[in-house]
Amino acid sequence: MNFDFPQVDLPNEILAWPDVTEEILNLYKQSCRLKAGIFALCLEGSMKASIDLIDYDIKPNDLVALLPGTIIQFQGHTEMVKLSFIGFSSKCLERVNLVQKLYDSYPKISQNPILTLNADISNYFNDFFTLISRITYDEANFNLSSEMIESTLSFMIASLNMIYANHIPETQSRTRKEELCKELVQCIIDNYTKERKAQFYADKLGVSQQHLSTTIKQVTGKNVLEMISYVVIMDAKSKLKSTNMTIQEIAYSLNFPNASFFGKYFKRYVGISPAEYRHS
Repeated sequence: MNFDFPQVDLPNEILAWPDVTEEILNLYKQSCRLKAGIFALCLEGSMKASIDLIDYDIKPNDLVALLPGTIIQFQGHTEMVKLSFIGFSSKCLERVNLVQKLYDSYPKISQNPILTLNADISNYFNDFFTLISRITYDEANFNLSSEMIESTLSFMIASLNMIYANHIPETQSRTRKEELCKELVQCIIDNYTKERKAQFYADKLGVSQQHLSTTIKQVTGKNVLEMISYVVIMDAKSKLKSTNMTIQEIAYSLNFPNASFFGKYFKRYVGISPAEYRHS
């Protein structure tokens, strides 16, 4: 039986909080895998956290981007810490193809999930998170529609694309195993609509399939096929929920020979057929 980390989602499609303290962070002291997308800003203090099994020090004005599938663990603080954040549930994210929306930024976020912002930009994000928090907690006077939630997510995605396009991240030492994992993520994003075989990616990266599989399993807890399928299924889910493409057209767009083959692949990883998922 393969071990996987407990999966954590958000109770609402959108959730914002301007005052995340250690008490809340302690809920993540055990490693877990996010189903949601969470973007957090460190306001005060400093803390240590593991993101995809790599340890980071987080300090004031650091923006933390946690995409679905990220493994996180709060390891403690060195001084009292306070964060603000905005998060989008898996239900919300299923309507948006993050791989395409974050095409240029996705591998950069994977390699550098934490960026240090200047004070002004940090304040803008904090003000934005605070505003969304006030709106979402005032349902009596203002209730965000699905369209507004998706617009808020689009704003967040556009902001990340801008920041990662212009920001030169601090260099952090990485082991060769970690670097190989990051290279695989980039390679999958570039080729997932054409190739789903582990051997293809091993050849592209210039390593044996066995070495690639062993290394990726050690770093992420996933095997290569699971990483490929994660990106393929994310794209498929988005097309099923947010487009009028037929299942046959979606199958062809992802380089499946027919709808039947695509349906079996989808059900293997999601548990239901594409048609059932589209109407769920």
